[in-house]
Amino acid sequence: MRAVVTRVTSASVTIDGQVNGKIGPGFLILLGVGPNDTEAQCKYLVDKILGLRVFEDENGKMNLGLEQVGGQVLVVSQFTLYGNCRKGRRPSFNEAAPPELGNALYQRFLELCRQAGYDPQHGEFGADMQVASVNDGPVTLILDTEVLMEEPRRK
Repeated sequence: MRAVVTRVTSASVTIDGQVNGKIGPGFLILLGVGPNDTEAQCKYLVDKILGLRVFEDENGKMNLGLEQVGGQVLVVSQFTLYGNCRKGRRPSFNEAAPPELGNALYQRFLELCRQAGYDPQHGEFGADMQVASVNDGPVTLILDTEVLMEEPRRK
């Protein structure tokens, strides 16, 4: 699974002219699912993201987590995170999960956020969405479970 996590002062997602999800300070999470992704990876990614300490403390250091600042989350499905741009000028999306798996893990991600105490605002899987955000910092991180969960190499 891949996620682009942006610290925001506000963010929203609109579908067919209607705001579907809106948050104040917190994380805008663009979430992509690959064809071999699992529920274990989903849980790992939720725990990793919700535990990130990227909010400034009283000394201006990125030392506080989402819980400490009362932050919110907005999660938007984003299969294009698996776009392959190696050949030509038109990306291939063959490396993205099929819709059934993508939607299942997207829904599971939302449920795991709820279980962790965050009621996620969200988009709609497969919908044409307009996402607006006011990036804070800007602080933007790219997380990929294929890299994060990789066994450490021995020297």
